[in-house]
Amino acid sequence: MRYSLVSLGGVCAILLAASAWPRVASPVANLRVLHHFGEDDGEYPDTDLVMDGDGNLYGMTVQGGDFNSGTVFRLSPTPTGWEEAILYSFTSGADGGQSYGGVTLDAQGNLYGTTVVGGSWAGCPEDGCGVVWKLTKNGDDYTHSVLHAFQAGENDGQGPGGPVSFDAQGNLYGMTPLGGDFNAGTIFRLTPTPAGPWNATLIHEFTGGLDGGSASKARLIFDSAGNMYGVATTGGAFGVGTVFRLSPDGVGGWSFETLYSFKGLPDGVFPYGGLLRDNSGALFGTTYYGGNADRGVVYKLEQIAGVWTEMVLHHFQGGQDGSYPISALVRGNDGSLYGTTSTGGGAGSHGTIFRLTQGPTGAWRTRVVHAFSGPDGELPYAGLLKGPQGELFGTAVNGGEDGDGTVFRFMP
Repeated sequence: MRYSLVSLGGVCAILLAASAWPRVASPVANLRVLHHFGEDDGEYPDTDLVMDGDGNLYGMTVQGGDFNSGTVFRLSPTPTGWEEAILYSFTSGADGGQSYGGVTLDAQGNLYGTTVVGGSWAGCPEDGCGVVWKLTKNGDDYTHSVLHAFQAGENDGQGPGGPVSFDAQGNLYGMTPLGGDFNAGTIFRLTPTPAGPWNATLIHEFTGGLDGGSASKARLIFDSAGNMYGVATTGGAFGVGTVFRLSPDGVGGWSFETLYSFKGLPDGVFPYGGLLRDNSGALFGTTYYGGNADRGVVYKLEQIAGVWTEMVLHHFQGGQDGSYPISALVRGNDGSLYGTTSTGGGAGSHGTIFRLTQGPTGAWRTRVVHAFSGPDGELPYAGLLKGPQGELFGTAVNGGEDGDGTVFRFMP
C-alpha cells in the first residue's frame, strides 16, 4: 500500500473547499454550536481548545483575521451566549503565520503557541520557518512576542505545526516536522532566562529511521517522573510511525527510547494525533490510516512483563462509524474514551464524535455519538476538551454558517 504524506501540520494542511451552509438552529441533538467562524474573525480552526478558571475557551485559526494569516481567539460564556474576542491576528511576517494545533495557557493567563510560517528567513523558504510565540496578558489586553524564530539547517527545526507543553520547571517543549541533522524533524526545548530571552535547545533530532520522523502535530505529555511521551508520524522499524519516550538522564540531557513501531495493515499507520496516558501508565491514541479497512485505528499501548505491547481497540470502517482520525483522545466522566474522526459518519462524510467503552469482560465497544451534518461543523480534525461538568468542547475546520468552521459543545 502506498501512502502520500502532507507536511507542515500533516493532514491538517489539506484545505478542503467548503460551501456556505444555510443558517440553522442549534443545538443538534446533544451538540450545540457555540460559534460560527467567518473570514473576518478567522477561518479553519484546526485547534485543540483550552479553558481558564473562569470558563473562557481559547484557540487559534490557521487563516482569516486582519491579514488572512490566522488568529488567536477567546470565547467567553455570557447569559445570552458565547462572546468571541480576537486576541491577535498574525501577519505571516516576523510574528509568524498559520498557527496549527492549539494554544497553551499558563497560570498567569498568558498564551503560547507555534506557527508554521513567518519568523526568520535565514535559509528558509520565502514564507519563513515558523516561530514559537507568546501573548502576554495585561489586564484585558495581550502583547505578542516571539520566543524563538526557527531557521532552516542542521542546528534548528522548521515549520512547527503543533502546540507546546510546559514541564514542572517552566520550560516549553514542542516538535517540528522538518529540520535537524537529517531534516526529519526535531524535539525542542525553550528555557526562560532572568534577562528575558528564551534559550532554544534541540533535545532530539529524528533520523527518519528506527526513532521515527516527521514529528506529528501532537502535544507532548509528561508523567510524574518527568518522562516525556509523543508520537512520530513516519519512520520506525516499518516506516509508518512510532510512539516514543524521552527520560531525563540526571545530568541535563535526555535518553530517547522508541516504545513501539507501527507495523502497517492491519496495525495502525501514521499516528498524527497525540497520546492519552492513564493512571496505570497505559497510552492510548489514534492513527490516520491502517486497520483492517485502512481507515485508521484506536490503539492502546501498555507495558506487560517489561515489554511495551500494543492492542488495536477499534478498526474504523468508514461510512457510519467514521474514518481517518487525527485527534488525541479524552477520558469522559463516565470512564469512556472520546475522540473525533475527520470524515465519515454517514451521508456527506463530515466527521464524527465517537465513544469507546470497556465492558466487564475487558472488550471495547465503539459507538458514534454524533455525526456532523455540515451546518454544525465539518472535518473535526482536533481533539476534545473536557469541561468542569463533563461536557466536551471541540472545533471543526469547515462547515457552519459560512463554511469557515465552528466551535461546539457536546453533552455526553
